[in-house]
Amino acid sequence: MAEILVDNKDCVSPSEVASSFAEKVMPKKANYNLLKMFLLAIAAGAFVAFGAHSCLTVMTGTINISWGLAKLIGGIVFSTGLMMVVLTGAELFTGNVLMTFSVLEKKISFQTLIKSWSVVYIGNFVGSIVIAGLVFLTGASHNCNDALGVITLNTAVAKSNLSFLQAFTSGILCNWLVCLAVWMAACSRRIIGKIFAIFFPIMIFVASGYEHCVANMFFIPEGIFTKSINEVVVASNLSQEALANLTWKGFAINNLIPVTLGNIAGVVIFVVLLFWMAYLKKGSKSKF
Repeated sequence: MAEILVDNKDCVSPSEVASSFAEKVMPKKANYNLLKMFLLAIAAGAFVAFGAHSCLTVMTGTINISWGLAKLIGGIVFSTGLMMVVLTGAELFTGNVLMTFSVLEKKISFQTLIKSWSVVYIGNFVGSIVIAGLVFLTGASHNCNDALGVITLNTAVAKSNLSFLQAFTSGILCNWLVCLAVWMAACSRRIIGKIFAIFFPIMIFVASGYEHCVANMFFIPEGIFTKSINEVVVASNLSQEALANLTWKGFAINNLIPVTLGNIAGVVIFVVLLFWMAYLKKGSKSKF
């Protein structure tokens, strides 16, 4: 019987992934010229927004199924947003928190880190807002007899009325999973492996209802735009008190700021520091 050769080259070891992030991938990203960085960030914001809008769409009209199952369906669809980001090389702020690996290994400076984060964060916001505006102009809020507009409004209102602690801790849990998806995708050299690696952690974060700052750059502005459609507001049965925080100020203070801080903390503590100490810190390096 002929010998069967097994290709074990697809799976990259965890220590190799950590080393690659710290020494190659993240320093390269941090040193992109600003225009390239900004354009790739706009693309990432748009891709996440596409996933977010599709999530709302598939959850519309799910009144006859369980709440949990509806969230699961939304999570399945939303995961395509990060797939597009990873497979096109777009720049996503939440994933770029992994750049702190390179700071710990002294491959980039803290100043370079902040510059990169700032450019990418703004670019993500631009891409998300562009999609939010275009989706609103299509009249999608009236789909399914205004039901899509109602779920858009309810989602944005819920996110705009979180306490700081709720938003912050939910942000921690969210980006812990998002960056595990990025990490796991880097473990595979094949596209199908990357897709499956991304799919499950993202599905978990959306189904669990955790908060992602870039996704919220679509969800809440889209809700603010939808708030201007009187028939959707009436159909939602939301009180004026509930709607009061659905403003640009409420978006920033009640959601974007605490969620962003939580997204950063979740990765720095539970991904970067954890794996840096396990795989990269002097005395812990190994090939496995």
